[in-house]
This record gives sequence, structure tokens and C-alpha cells, in this order.
Amino acid sequence: MSLSTGARLYNCEVCGYSCNHSCDLKTHTGERPIICGVCGKAFKQSGHLKAHMRIHTGERSFKCDMCGHAFTDIGNLHMRAHTGERPYT
Repeated sequence: MSLSTGARLYNCEVCGYSCNHSCDLKTHTGERPIICGVCGKAFKQSGHLKAHMRIHTGERSFKCDMCGHAFTDIGNLHMRAHTGERPYT
């Protein structure tokens, strides 16, 4: 959003939807311009492709300190399995 005018910077050419961030407009339109060269899967952001490429390369950068199991994504790191933590129950 423009701080001086309050105008939204990104507008849908089809329906007039407006938003402040280009990623929000891509979500609205369904645009996924970044394509994986290996499998053809499409992404909205280059960072998502970078994370996806770990599937193809086998890179597992996130390692559990307790058991040594490695993961492609930090969100999959399973520390709660070792600590017994159950914050959502």
C-alpha cells in the first residue's frame, strides 16, 4: 500500500481485485511462473522452487541432534518425537 495515498499497488486485469503484494495477486490469479526443470511442477516464488529442488538432489540439510535423522525441510524436523511435547492436545 502506498503510504501517502493509500492506493493498492497490484490490480487484477480481469476482475479489478487489488492488493499490496505481488504474491497476493499471484495467489488470486493462480499464476505460477516458476517451473521446476526436472519434473515440471510450478511455483509462485523462487524460494519455493529452491526448497522443492532438495527432493531431486537428495539434499537433507536439517539434521536431528538426538537421533541423526536428516530432513529436507526444517519444518519436518521431529524434536517433539523425542521430547514428548504435545502442544496442540
